[in-house]
Amino acid sequence: MENEHLSSSTIFPLGNKVEANFTGDAYLQMIFTDPAPLNTAIGNVTFAPGARNNWHAHQAGQVLLVTGGKGWYQEEGQPARLLQTGDVVNIPASVRHWHGATKDTWFVHLAMTPGPTDWFEAVHDEWYAEL
Repeated sequence: MENEHLSSSTIFPLGNKVEANFTGDAYLQMIFTDPAPLNTAIGNVTFAPGARNNWHAHQAGQVLLVTGGKGWYQEEGQPARLLQTGDVVNIPASVRHWHGATKDTWFVHLAMTPGPTDWFEAVHDEWYAEL
């Protein structure tokens, strides 16, 4: 998937470009929004190389299922962790974190998010460049 224009995102459609709370080109296709029976939304998120979301926290937690590419996940106060296809990340409630693509690869994940998200500041370009 590196360096090619995506018309779809590994499994699901690419979706719409999102700009609020993201740096770079990122796309969201909601897959599941019905509150019953799981009480969770599921979104397919596609990050172009270098794209990432801002620091944020989920009031009820979140699960990421990586479906393509390589990306970063970092919890506040912890080192960044490289993610790749097949990885699963269980993010506890109210933990500040960010995730996004590496500098030179696309990154795609399903995000299972039950409940509201609190958004914070962007991940600084200078810091990200050092990963």
